[in-house]
Amino acid sequence: MNEFEIDKRQVRRSFSRAAQQYDAAAVLQREVCSRMLERLDYIKRQPARILDAGSGTGWGARQLEQRYPAAQVVALDIALGMLQAGRDQSGWWRKLFAGGRQSSLCADVEALPLAANSVELIWSNLTVQWCNDLPATFVEMHRVLKTEGLLMFSTFGPDTLKELRAAFHDADGYNHINRFADMHDIGDMLVAAGFAEPVMDMEYITLTYDDVKAAMQDLRRIGAHNATAGRAQGMMGKGTWNKVVENYERMRRDGKLPATFEIIYGHAWKPQPKKIADGRAIIQTPFKL
Repeated sequence: MNEFEIDKRQVRRSFSRAAQQYDAAAVLQREVCSRMLERLDYIKRQPARILDAGSGTGWGARQLEQRYPAAQVVALDIALGMLQAGRDQSGWWRKLFAGGRQSSLCADVEALPLAANSVELIWSNLTVQWCNDLPATFVEMHRVLKTEGLLMFSTFGPDTLKELRAAFHDADGYNHINRFADMHDIGDMLVAAGFAEPVMDMEYITLTYDDVKAAMQDLRRIGAHNATAGRAQGMMGKGTWNKVVENYERMRRDGKLPATFEIIYGHAWKPQPKKIADGRAIIQTPFKL
């Protein structure tokens, strides 16, 4: 097993346990979601069916319902606890604004339980970094999108939590941070999956903390535990923890400890097919017969 392979059972457990306190701690997730929503201002189409892939407690799904009141929003998440928390929070919202047009699915974005060509917009905020096979995930998203449908997503890039990664570097021999794909590699994956006109960009967002414990607690409160196969299976020893704190303290600036997140944004369209079902090419002609 690859030491960076993600244990999906651990992901499911971690996010389900974090569900009740998630919204209070998910400041970064909501900020990135808000910046993604601003990008929809440039998209003039009105989707009839939207998949929120990795919906968490449904904050983003509720924003999409408000923006597209006539659309059906399918909130999909791997953690049942997240969906249950979202259902509890959105009951009044759905009656007031959405008319009950939101549905929930507990499933993995790497194996979408949806028919081919069934949604016009796939929305995914800070989720695909939990996929073991990202190229195959994009193929799956391409499958369920209708022709000329849009995929819009955000994810973490390689510099995410670089300070924490450096602090753990010589503390022990285990993985403590997930591995994240590069923006340019993600763009290539989209093209290979059949998407057209991929647009990728990136920005850094830095959160600050008073101490290392506060930074680690914040990650735990949103369920973002290390879920790689190469993680330590037991409790961290006192000596290791002291070494991590010592290393991290060297990065203190202006009285605060930084935690950097590299945020990658991407969107791409599913183009008209170039071949029909039996493999013959579709030839576009300017002539009308």
